[in-house]
Amino acid sequence: MSLAVVFSRGRSGIDAPLVTVEVHVSNGLPALNIVGLPETAVKESKDRVRGAILNSRFEFPFQRITINLAPADLPKEGGRFDLAIALGILAASGQIPKDNLAQYECVGELSLGGELRPIAGALPVAIHARNANRQLILPVGCASEAGLINDAQLLPAHHLLEVCAHLTGQKPIPTAKPVIAKSESLFDIDFADVHGQFHVKRAFEIAAAGSHNILLLGPPGTGKSMLAARLPTILPELSEEQAQETAAIASISDQGLDVSRWRKPPFRAPHHTASAAALVGGGSNPKPGEISLSHNGALFLDELPEFDRKVLEVLREPLETGHITISRANRQADFPARFQLIAAMNPCPCGYLGDASGRCHCSSEQVARYRARVSGPLLDRIDMHLEVPRVALDVLRRGAKEGEESSRTIRSRVIAARQIAYQRQGKTNSELNAKEVKLYCELTEAGHRLLEQALEKFGLSHRAYHRILKLARSIADLAGSETMEISHLSEAISYRKLDRSR
Repeated sequence: MSLAVVFSRGRSGIDAPLVTVEVHVSNGLPALNIVGLPETAVKESKDRVRGAILNSRFEFPFQRITINLAPADLPKEGGRFDLAIALGILAASGQIPKDNLAQYECVGELSLGGELRPIAGALPVAIHARNANRQLILPVGCASEAGLINDAQLLPAHHLLEVCAHLTGQKPIPTAKPVIAKSESLFDIDFADVHGQFHVKRAFEIAAAGSHNILLLGPPGTGKSMLAARLPTILPELSEEQAQETAAIASISDQGLDVSRWRKPPFRAPHHTASAAALVGGGSNPKPGEISLSHNGALFLDELPEFDRKVLEVLREPLETGHITISRANRQADFPARFQLIAAMNPCPCGYLGDASGRCHCSSEQVARYRARVSGPLLDRIDMHLEVPRVALDVLRRGAKEGEESSRTIRSRVIAARQIAYQRQGKTNSELNAKEVKLYCELTEAGHRLLEQALEKFGLSHRAYHRILKLARSIADLAGSETMEISHLSEAISYRKLDRSR
């Protein structure tokens, strides 16, 4: 009888919990049993492992083999444990040494020929292996993703034979060099491409400075989508910690991680037919949705009233808390979801309300029903509502004025404003809680009177009260002002367009 222990990593949300693979080979009728809450893909690994071991010219023990995946209450899924199971069988049967297995962690799916195939979620595995101070043996196809983690000790291999040669000391696997991702700061699009709309550009600069949510209201063809798509061009690059969080979410998703977008804020724009599960995440084995994929970036919802009402309502909690918890009968997953919401909608069903062409024939009841598709509580969580009017024809014909500000120029001011906020409070203004708002968004007596008058006139909620203060704080930071002046507060109040309409 012999026992071997190999360390691997499972998947739970964006976490990669340690899974201890225990392999026991004993006398008895030949059999291979896997215990420890394995799902179908894990149960099928015994056939892949048998084929890989035999085709690599090792002996598959003709004995009773019991494989335990601990902890037993953690669901195990996918083919990520194939390599660890194969090494455990070889070590328990005495074909490779088992004394030094404790210093390694192993992940990877095996083909019948013994080749290592990449797995999803390699980046979270590399983070936890580094924190545990163990070397990580993984498929070569995962090396570029896992190599983004500094100080991670990675041993990428093509085949099971390479791993066994390393463990026996015959041919060590060279440690992979860290991947230095080049984050290109230039974009193919620029705010200078948008003619006119200076007040909207100003609003986007404020929104970027404080990471505020914004709603654009205007007829078709006024540039709402064009403006929203250019928001990433004025956002600062992500910090190392933010980049790892964002990349970990992309790594475990179906789309995978694009290494070229390292440190770039994500920008997601789902179609209005998206379901609630697609937006917030879901499935029997919960996976992140659009709000998590846009973590530390922006989520653009075009044609906001066309989204299903129930779909929009699921945004309310993550907009406040910055994370989403998905609960299922047998498991629960937490995903971060601190995103900047950019929404766009038409003023009426036909889209031409108030247009000079006179094409709108919508009744007031139709307009009210259309706007009622977006609930008051959701609008309350959006800091800025502003109109995007049509641009004059002579502006379109003339094009951008010479010297019109580019994204690079606006971005420099946004970065300066965010640095002021981080030095003062360690976070963006939109993340301030009620206690911090009182501490960092102090008003003069005249400012208090102005804000109280606005609340009474427009019937604003206490949530809107705090959001106006945080917005005014961002305007003051852009101006380089330590105190919040009446002009900053007035501008913040002016961006509550839909509240004034009500």
